[in-house]
Amino acid sequence: MYLKENDKESLPIRSTRLAFTQILDMTGIKGNTLLELIEYEWISPVKTGDGDFLFGSKDLYRLKKLARLCRDLEISAAGGSIIVDLLERIEQLEVRLSEMRRLI
Repeated sequence: MYLKENDKESLPIRSTRLAFTQILDMTGIKGNTLLELIEYEWISPVKTGDGDFLFGSKDLYRLKKLARLCRDLEISAAGGSIIVDLLERIEQLEVRLSEMRRLI
């Protein structure tokens, strides 16, 4: 996909996806831990034809939250991932509750 068809020098649109090493740098999570989280389908990056992973902004957000919890509470990634899941579930329920209150 290109910016403009008629440009002499059409440049590809910059991807919003992040590479594996970028995620490691931005979150401080270890490579093995990140691979385990992918294996457990806790995050779902896109896999390229070369076998590399590309991560979206939702993955980055979840991983930053996980890294902070693990660091601050000195817990494992498995424990932190459960907490992140529960926090997201609470957030979803609060949104639904707010919507229901508006209807009443």
